[in-house]
Amino acid sequence: MHEVGIMQEAILAAERQAKGRGATRIHRLKLRIGQLSGVVPESLEFAFEVVGRGTLAEGAILDIERVPAAFWCARCQREFECEDFLAECPGCQEPAFELRRGREMELSSLEIS
Repeated sequence: MHEVGIMQEAILAAERQAKGRGATRIHRLKLRIGQLSGVVPESLEFAFEVVGRGTLAEGAILDIERVPAAFWCARCQREFECEDFLAECPGCQEPAFELRRGREMELSSLEIS
């Protein structure tokens, strides 16, 4: 389960940010996770409970924003959402190869004190 390692890194990054601002507690972490990132949000939530123990984030709230995958069709000049990498434009039925979003994996905000 690589989500444990991802969560360890997210908490370390959050702690660096919090300590750099003189905070002693993290109340909320918000992560943006793309649909095609290969990360299972439910596994991240479990890992957060385990990995967060003994850190500034212990007892904090984890918010996960799920980012849908979106592709660009060069032929139709439009963006459309798709659930996997086999993206076929709903307008022209041509395959789309330009992924615009959906692979995100980022710490987007913190609430600290």
